[in-house]
Amino acid sequence: MTETPTPITHPLLERQGVRHGFFTRRGGVSTGLYDGLNTGLGSADDAQAVAENRRRIAAALGGDPDDIAACYQIHSSVARVAEGPWRGDRPEGDAVVSATPAVICGVLTADCAPVLLADAETRIVGAVHAGWKGALGGVVHSAVAAMEALGAQPDRIVAVVGPCIAQASYEVGADFQDRFEHHDPGAGRFFAPGAAVDKRMFDLPGFVLWRLEQAGVGEAAWTGHDTCVDEAAFYSNRRAHLRGEADFGRLMSAITLD
Repeated sequence: MTETPTPITHPLLERQGVRHGFFTRRGGVSTGLYDGLNTGLGSADDAQAVAENRRRIAAALGGDPDDIAACYQIHSSVARVAEGPWRGDRPEGDAVVSATPAVICGVLTADCAPVLLADAETRIVGAVHAGWKGALGGVVHSAVAAMEALGAQPDRIVAVVGPCIAQASYEVGADFQDRFEHHDPGAGRFFAPGAAVDKRMFDLPGFVLWRLEQAGVGEAAWTGHDTCVDEAAFYSNRRAHLRGEADFGRLMSAITLD
């Protein structure tokens, strides 16, 4: 794949006047198992290819790789504030927020839900990595609280959930539903019966949208893309696991202030 990266954007964020993109696997230089725009520093891909892919993403957003503020993700509820470019540093965490122009807040996913947020009035943006564990544990609330501490107002924040594994592709055990309902009464609405009596289908994007609503976010939407089924556009942990593949690429979603 050698074409120019063309990220998915969303009208909610376009109206905020911020640069953003949910980048697909198209437009990168990685080959083989990682064919395309793999940005996973922790993958077994060629390091130079990953660096070039990240350079292309930064350039598409008007910056360079040193401007990218993306955490070493640990499926936590930790949100970090980027007061300036991180220049390659990766503190542990799963959300990044910033009020500094040119800082590129980014997250990496391969079925987990990326969330991009913006408060246009106070010029504050954020990016969240919300897998099931982080979403359940409160990473969305942490990101909104971090933005609020910088001066954002939750009901002015808009958020978009990007490409992630959809309910039709996300089979889990019945005990998974029990865990969610114990933690959050009402979360059962995000589970549907699976193919077997002890299986359920989990609606990750729906649950993340609920979390955004609980956090007081003014308006939110999902792009509607299922990473597990669209191999041409997206990397997928679940798909790689089902095929017995040794690894998988990582997609980057990012947002920045001009």
